[in-house]
Amino acid sequence: MSEKLQKVLARVGLGSRRYMEEVIAAGRVSVNGKVAQVGERIEFGDELRIDGRKVQFQLEEEIRRRVLVYYKPEGEICSRNDPEQRPTVFDNLPQIANDRWVMVGRLDINSTGLLLFTNDGELANRLMHPSNEVEREYAVRVMGDLTPEMRQTLIKGVELEDGPAKFESITDLGGEGINRWYQVVVKEGRNREVRRLFESQELKVSRLLRTRYGSVILPRELRTGRWIELDKQDIDILAKLVELKPRQGTGLFGLAKRRADRMTEKPMAARRGGYLRQQRRDESEGAAPTNSKPSNSSERPKRPLNVTKKPNFKKRDPQR
Repeated sequence: MSEKLQKVLARVGLGSRRYMEEVIAAGRVSVNGKVAQVGERIEFGDELRIDGRKVQFQLEEEIRRRVLVYYKPEGEICSRNDPEQRPTVFDNLPQIANDRWVMVGRLDINSTGLLLFTNDGELANRLMHPSNEVEREYAVRVMGDLTPEMRQTLIKGVELEDGPAKFESITDLGGEGINRWYQVVVKEGRNREVRRLFESQELKVSRLLRTRYGSVILPRELRTGRWIELDKQDIDILAKLVELKPRQGTGLFGLAKRRADRMTEKPMAARRGGYLRQQRRDESEGAAPTNSKPSNSSERPKRPLNVTKKPNFKKRDPQR
């Protein structure tokens, strides 16, 4: 597998892709000892240098795909920077080395609930693109009575300012007085789409909480303003939803990557804890268990009596 040089350099964090193209065109980048060209592709194992200094890099496939689930509270905006200095959803996210978090969809300042963040831009784009029809589920509190006729109209579809829109489903969740809760599902992420759909029937949304995006459900134990990271299995399910292959990358490189590779190449008995597995294997085959390990590892062996005490080397006065 190979990847364009300027894309790799930009991901390392040395500058934007356009700036890296200028650096390459200036002859400051070399690959395997030869001056690189703009658009040149680089592979794993190639030696990459800028101004003579070696650069550690990873191809996109080797980078661990990461996804965060964030519980957005009311009052935060979905932007990295705000001229009015209002709190943003990015303020509470963890730092990610040599990479950045990409937000999947948006929620307006008064809405709450599930927001996804990933370091994989392709995954984010596919999850947001209308052609993939990824479901978004919301719990909505509505002021007013949703009649059967209104429900049928919203499921069949209405014409909004930016085109037709509809709910895939509407489920009554109960409520008291004029406030009723509904669970609704849409397959697009247009600006204030859920609110505008209800407004088309002269109903006002007083609360809006996103509870699901695709295969990811907002955890009950997650508090507002907090995040959790999905494990690889859940990320692979989410990626498969938009026809992306799982990544095998660990996010490790250099010495850490070589150590991990060596561990996977060793037989099971040679890994940590392998002694017990080997002992069980020997016992199942009828072999006598080895006695190389102490029966009680908490007991410290006593010092043999014939061991001479180590000399105490004191600091000598300097010779005059």
